[in-house]
Amino acid sequence: MTLFDPVRTYAHSRPESLAIVDIESGRQWTYAELNVVIDRLGSWIVDQFGEQSETRVATLAKNCAEMLVLQLACARAGTIFVPFNWRLAHAEIEALSADAEPKIVFHDPDMVPPTGARPILIEEMLELGNQGAKPPASARRPFESVSTLLYTSGTSGRPKGVMLSECNSFWGCSNLIYGNDVSSRSVFLCDMPLFHTAGLFAAARTPIQAGGTVLISHGFDPQKTLARLSDPEWKVSHYFSVPQMAATLWNQPEFDATKLHNIVAWAIGGAPNPKAQSERFVSAGVRISEGFGMSETGSNFAMPPHDLDMLLSKAGSCGLPLMMIEAKIVGDDGQEVPTGERGELWLRGPSIASGYWHQPELTAKAFPDGWFVTGDAATCDEDGFYYIVDRKKDMYISGGENVYPAEVEAAIAEMTEVGECAVVGVPDERWGEVGRVYIIPVPGQSVTGDQVIEHCLTKLAKFKVPKTAVVTDAIPRTASGKVQKHLLKAQAIEELKSS
Repeated sequence: MTLFDPVRTYAHSRPESLAIVDIESGRQWTYAELNVVIDRLGSWIVDQFGEQSETRVATLAKNCAEMLVLQLACARAGTIFVPFNWRLAHAEIEALSADAEPKIVFHDPDMVPPTGARPILIEEMLELGNQGAKPPASARRPFESVSTLLYTSGTSGRPKGVMLSECNSFWGCSNLIYGNDVSSRSVFLCDMPLFHTAGLFAAARTPIQAGGTVLISHGFDPQKTLARLSDPEWKVSHYFSVPQMAATLWNQPEFDATKLHNIVAWAIGGAPNPKAQSERFVSAGVRISEGFGMSETGSNFAMPPHDLDMLLSKAGSCGLPLMMIEAKIVGDDGQEVPTGERGELWLRGPSIASGYWHQPELTAKAFPDGWFVTGDAATCDEDGFYYIVDRKKDMYISGGENVYPAEVEAAIAEMTEVGECAVVGVPDERWGEVGRVYIIPVPGQSVTGDQVIEHCLTKLAKFKVPKTAVVTDAIPRTASGKVQKHLLKAQAIEELKSS
């Protein structure tokens, strides 16, 4: 059986190197200390459920070091780690729990755990078990077996439980390591939620696999995050955010690009990053490296962060396929499209999940013949760089022409007064569907819907220009920062009905 346990390896080869810092509490662990803590918890889990039990062990908590410790302990104990999204309504969490059927839920004191599982306060987790105890090596399940059940953020409706193995984790993190200049000297700041692939794997497991350090925060806070990224004592070398987080940081009064030149790679993902935003950061010397990954696939594409000229010349691209990823763009006929043409992005490689928990029909549809059908519309240029056009399902048809909201949003993002925007297609008697854009101005600035539409008329074909524009103070997003287009579209339709 393949043994993959970087913490155990580094506990011997670099025992005094710093592995985890829990920023809010100030607690920290070297690799030697972390190895002991994981062993103790893993041994306790085996005592509860036996070896290789496949028992689900869940969390309902904000970011903390305990979540990462628990995932690593579950791997040693042969159980399955299930981090629930604490921002969901209680009824939604109950539905996830009914699907995953965890035996234990470690939770924050102010959160109500789902019924049917034994609740334990997460702050008591590291006191469980006996000092010096270790789980037997035979407790671990095979490398390719499910070790983490990660529920998707649900931008289109019902979340799906993505079945991920330690094999998937190894190759997904390896892709990010080799594509983003990660080493044992790297320091990652993890603001992304640990119930999301970007937080759990890209920002937390990746530095651990490389022998580096992860700084775990409770979550994104613009002022605190900017201070941490700029602090020479923290020496943050890598950061992951969604485009909206980057825009928010850029618009902070204290933002100073020169204090961020120490960042080796600031990975952007979760949604297409507007070309104008990439150009702003890179022109200021900040190595924004747009990439692409999913819960189902791990890290798949990245721009070369060491090459500022390339970052500028290919701004808007999610980059090149990473080392262990095969990619192709497929047309509606199921065949690969010629270079430069739009189609749906398909991926294959060892970081790809085995499927969806308790959903065999959906698994068969999404994972045909070893490929994963991403649902993203994409193109590839003659140099092999890929561009995510939009989620295929978010495309709408206006007067017979395909309109991709991300393209419209990228044009609007060029307006310095606009902090955030989101476009959805809504029914229209004449054109079938038309665009409706929601705009949040940059704090301290103002912009009107008419100004946005006028700007679009100078940048886009007329059929792509939104018919209506709404200035607002909130756009519905998932906990990972993705716009919930299905909720926004429902809101838009109701608004138009009542107008």
